[in-house]
Amino acid sequence: MTVDIITPDRKVFSGEANAVTFPGTQGQFQVLNNHAPLVSTLDKGQIVVQTASGQQTFTVDGGVVEVLQNKVLVLAEAIVL
Repeated sequence: MTVDIITPDRKVFSGEANAVTFPGTQGQFQVLNNHAPLVSTLDKGQIVVQTASGQQTFTVDGGVVEVLQNKVLVLAEAIVL
């Protein structure tokens, strides 16, 4: 599936992933390939993107995620370094 993580000032990540774990406001959840359509708000925490070459972690300060037709779009308020 294609994953894009975007903040108001830049694109943080764009690429293919096998699984993505999110810090949802109602608890942590994971999205896999061919996941059902979904829109959720994100809390402060870590987004873990699992790709064929390994794993990348991004700490977000909240935001929104949309999953639709094997595309995951994350609109993050900010990425904390």
